[in-house]
Amino acid sequence: MNAPVPAAQLLPEVRLRNVPQALIDALKGRFGERCSTALAVREQHGRDESAYTTVPPPSAVVFAESTQDVADAVRLASQYEVPVIPFGVGSSLEGHLLAIQGGISIDVSRMNQVLAVNPEDLTVTVQPGVTRKQLNEEIKSTGLFFPIDPGADASLGGMSATRASGTNAVRYGTMRENVLGLEVVTASGEVIRTGTRAKKSSAGYDLTRLFVGSEGTLGVMTEITLKLYPLPEAISAAICSFPSIEAAVRTTIQIIQMGIPIARVELIDAHTVRMVNAYAKLGLRQEPMLLMEFHGSPAGVQEQAETVQEIAREHGGQAFEWAVTPEERTRLWTARHNAYFAAIQSKPGCRAISTDTCVPISRLADCLLDSVAEADASGIPYFLVGHVGDGNFHFGYLIDPAQPEEYAKAEELNHALVHRALKLGGTCTGEHGVGMHKMDFLREEAGAGAVDMMRTIKRALDPKNIMNPGKIFAL
Repeated sequence: MNAPVPAAQLLPEVRLRNVPQALIDALKGRFGERCSTALAVREQHGRDESAYTTVPPPSAVVFAESTQDVADAVRLASQYEVPVIPFGVGSSLEGHLLAIQGGISIDVSRMNQVLAVNPEDLTVTVQPGVTRKQLNEEIKSTGLFFPIDPGADASLGGMSATRASGTNAVRYGTMRENVLGLEVVTASGEVIRTGTRAKKSSAGYDLTRLFVGSEGTLGVMTEITLKLYPLPEAISAAICSFPSIEAAVRTTIQIIQMGIPIARVELIDAHTVRMVNAYAKLGLRQEPMLLMEFHGSPAGVQEQAETVQEIAREHGGQAFEWAVTPEERTRLWTARHNAYFAAIQSKPGCRAISTDTCVPISRLADCLLDSVAEADASGIPYFLVGHVGDGNFHFGYLIDPAQPEEYAKAEELNHALVHRALKLGGTCTGEHGVGMHKMDFLREEAGAGAVDMMRTIKRALDPKNIMNPGKIFAL
């Protein structure tokens, strides 16, 4: 198997498409001040949280406020065969938002309305710029909530486009299971609808699932209908320290295999605990740690927690700290959600090469422990967090972007990790998506025939290749 080529070496091979002034003039004529060609605005929309730092920005940014705005912008881009890149809040980790072939960015952050709440049906319809925190704030009076929590306050359009999941996936699933229907602007500028608010349907191809996870390569989502869930009657959170990562992972495996309906179970390694302590001025024990949360009735939550505590003790777990009030739970989960920022701050000027493998729960210990040993031997600083309840975990290798040898070493570690995960029946990406970074890994995982079928779908729905080109696979 060939070693991965550092991303910076791939970029010069990408050929930028011409963006004619006639298109810019047409966009400015249609959108006025909501079409910006200011360098600062374009640069903001030409970068994300990935390690790619040298990609030219888009030629213009359109700030859409309605489905009609998106449709008109796409029609104009299609007329001139210019790429279109949807933009939410810019939290992508895999280069999804980068205009690697040039083009225009369509910013949907102003499309941030909750359009319809149907509490009796446990559904809500939103525009793509609504963020998960905003949605939960707006529906809290209904006694319902939306559980998908990727950590960052990502937009629901971006979460749908990358098939995101996060900390609650072990109980509530991913965006794949929680998106019921979509309104989408296609590559020709046509507006279509997929799915319904019904819980199930056997009507034709499942176009909703086709667009969820398509990373903006097939269309721009302009409305999203989601499942909601009743707020649990009782919620309890806990942290527990372990003598080793293996002990924490074995505890997790036993919890899941026993069928305990735990809502969240997150792993943080000792390096990350140290970084979080320094960043958030906390006093957590600097040992591998599980963060857990239980949802249900008061009696059910207590029973789950007692069972999990007993399992953890069998594996050396200690220093249980319980949090029942919302303030206490927020304090614990803030530490988890700040892990990325704490790590970045621990090495000023660094970038994080993030991994995103997911394996069957029975193979989690094999994959994770071998990968930890490799990372320790490399000498590269890293942080490790994991949604280990569903077999998903992330290394963040902290590299100096000015040092090519560090980037190459991190990519080597990432390549070895993905190859290991695939051998164990896993995937190269559990939730971040393919973007630019994982295109070679997708071919290794799915096979040439499956990727060719994806290309066939892409060509059929986007014959001019204008929808976020250069992502997932090359045409």
